[in-house]
Amino acid sequence: MHFKQRAGQKLADVRLQKNLKKLAEKFVIARTAAVVELDDFEATREAAVERRNRVLANLDQWLQTFERNATARGATVLYAETAEEGARLIVEIATTHGVRKVIKSKSMVSEEIGLNHAFEAAGIRPVETDLGEYILQINDNEAPSHIIAPVIHKDKEEISDLFARAHATSRKTEITQLTREARDVLRSHFLSADMGVTGANFLIAETGSAAVVTNEGNEGMCTIMPRVHVVLTGVEKVLPTLEDLATLMRLLPRSATGQQISNYLSLLTGPRREGDGEGPEHMYYVLLDAGRTRLLGSEFQEMLRCIRCGACMNHCPVYQKVGGHAYGWVYPGPMGAVLTPNYVGLEKALDLPQAATFCNQCSVVCPVKIPLPDLMRKLREHQWERGLQPWPEKLAIAAWAFAAKRPMLYAFITKWAIRLLTRMGGHDRRLRSLPLGAGWTSSRDFPAPSGRTFRELYRARITAHGRTRA
Repeated sequence: MHFKQRAGQKLADVRLQKNLKKLAEKFVIARTAAVVELDDFEATREAAVERRNRVLANLDQWLQTFERNATARGATVLYAETAEEGARLIVEIATTHGVRKVIKSKSMVSEEIGLNHAFEAAGIRPVETDLGEYILQINDNEAPSHIIAPVIHKDKEEISDLFARAHATSRKTEITQLTREARDVLRSHFLSADMGVTGANFLIAETGSAAVVTNEGNEGMCTIMPRVHVVLTGVEKVLPTLEDLATLMRLLPRSATGQQISNYLSLLTGPRREGDGEGPEHMYYVLLDAGRTRLLGSEFQEMLRCIRCGACMNHCPVYQKVGGHAYGWVYPGPMGAVLTPNYVGLEKALDLPQAATFCNQCSVVCPVKIPLPDLMRKLREHQWERGLQPWPEKLAIAAWAFAAKRPMLYAFITKWAIRLLTRMGGHDRRLRSLPLGAGWTSSRDFPAPSGRTFRELYRARITAHGRTRA
């Protein structure tokens, strides 16, 4: 099933449409208020762009610096070229240490590599501890629909029913009751897990640290309680210094949830050392490529600046109406429309470069100024060059090109086509059925043309102007 089919289903889902209004009511308004508080917001964005570009220009060197400093502090750094290799490495770490249960903090990269399925296949139990991810896990391992609010597509009543069914408890309706119930269930997992897996918002090269941002505090339990901690993230997440981190952290929470700062910001540096009162005995970094380095030096390199804030999807009118599941993979919204074709192959994501209005909201709100519409346009160009469009579209464009190269023929066709469409519009001049254009008229009335072409209108205006002057 392609994006268009899934989007049609989501548009018809009345409950989903109601739930998705929370995006505009919560995240969009909150971001606006948080950004206004920064007098130098645009200057901060420019500084963030410069810092991310500086890393990408010499990514191999910064990764080497990070690896050297992380290793010096007792961590082990591993690289995974593919998603499959990333999952295999983490399962091997778990097997080496005799792990039977893993607690996980929210990580979209773990979704990308199918880590939970890999754990289960190896007989290891993964437990999601982010509340949203936990809700999805007990709901038959449902995929997240948003990168920072994975359960935004569900309402409180759905979650109440799910908790009562999954926990075999009385149905609760108050948010405080539901969160208390989830906390009670997860506490035993925090205390009994052998390994914790987290993502990393950024890697700090100068200290060999992972910076992890959360609002629930579950990340701390995943990194302090188990004896093994694995950080899984993309190779592009490295920053040179803590000063660079400070710059990005002025933008990330404001762009993501509209907060001045997230509730928790952890800097994790190596395993427990002698004299430390807490922390894991073993710490590993698994740094994933999975298509990222292919973007270096390409026309899509700017996409690697992405800090995964979710602002582009929060403001996207398409995402606001269809949600994340319509996009068919881990990364939804405008960022997914660029990342998915680049990561899994353009031929497997043909609809996504078209899943946009090109209103440019995504680019305007992106804290690191990624020109998302331009990148989607480039993907469309690649589709055309590789002949990946549906044959009706190819035929239509070929016919238009044939006529456009012959001005007299083009003028003749458009003159009579416009007159025909005007007649079809009726007395209210609205087209309700357009031959070969049902996509425009099946769900809306399309305005009929005025009855004359631009050339005719322009000629009449020039003629009238000449008479007036005379």
